[in-house]
Amino acid sequence: MNGPIHIPTAHWNLDSIVSGLRGARVAWRGPRGRLRDDAGLREFPSQESLRQIIKNLCGALFPMRLGPIDLREEVEDFYVGHTIGAALDALLHQVCLELQYVGRDDPALRADTQLRAIEIVRQFGAELPAVRAALDLDVTAAYQGDPAAHSVDEVLLCYPGVAAMIHHRLANVLYRLGVPMLARIVAEIAHADTGIDIHPGATIGRSFFIDHGTGVVIGETAIIGDRVRLYQMVTLGAKRFPPGENGELKKGLARHPLIEDDVVIYAGATILGRVTIGKGSTIGGNVWLTRSVPPGSNVTQASLVSDMPDCGLGG
Repeated sequence: MNGPIHIPTAHWNLDSIVSGLRGARVAWRGPRGRLRDDAGLREFPSQESLRQIIKNLCGALFPMRLGPIDLREEVEDFYVGHTIGAALDALLHQVCLELQYVGRDDPALRADTQLRAIEIVRQFGAELPAVRAALDLDVTAAYQGDPAAHSVDEVLLCYPGVAAMIHHRLANVLYRLGVPMLARIVAEIAHADTGIDIHPGATIGRSFFIDHGTGVVIGETAIIGDRVRLYQMVTLGAKRFPPGENGELKKGLARHPLIEDDVVIYAGATILGRVTIGKGSTIGGNVWLTRSVPPGSNVTQASLVSDMPDCGLGG
């Protein structure tokens, strides 16, 4: 019969590990001007805090479906008010952290951080009813666009495309209000949970539906019209990234597609660059597209091959 396992005392040489990690931090922070920290406190927003804030906001937006399991309709307004109040209070702290970080080297920016943060959060809260209205249209589009959907409740509770859009509608408000780091954190929470990567700067119209969803990528400057439907593995990306004077890629250039109203883009399609997909067009599966197409187009792999010039390389 085997006896208990004896594990000898282990020594991890922690002093050396801690010292090495401290050296790595100093080496990283120095060239970036981050050796100074007046209060010695955390200077970045918290992913964990943002995840809880968004979870609470989802419950407040859809209380009887995404709220607490024991919530009763007669106390719905109380729950919504209490939850939003707590979420906005927590969001205020995160906004302050981002504004302090942005203004860490500019005393003029740091001076009114709290007042600016309060105004940002106040405007964010004021937009929540419009966010709910937009999401209702997204949920309806998903239900009407998927024959496998049995109810709008199933769509809201189960579909990753809808979850991604809840996060995006909230993240886009933060992005437009001037806190892009918080917006990106919210977007990446959805990306991690759903496999759908929507930059918070992307402009997305009404009644938007992502079916299945895994692998969808929508870039920062993409503009999507109303009643657009995407399937899994669709990419709305950039074609090229011009470098700036210091060698880093230029920021903020309009580099992603414009998708007009009533467009359907099937699985695996890749559309790159500042091109326009005309109203009512259909883009077939696995198409690689780097040019604009007029309204009402039906683009397939076969149609793209037939449009290619004869290069004299055929058999």
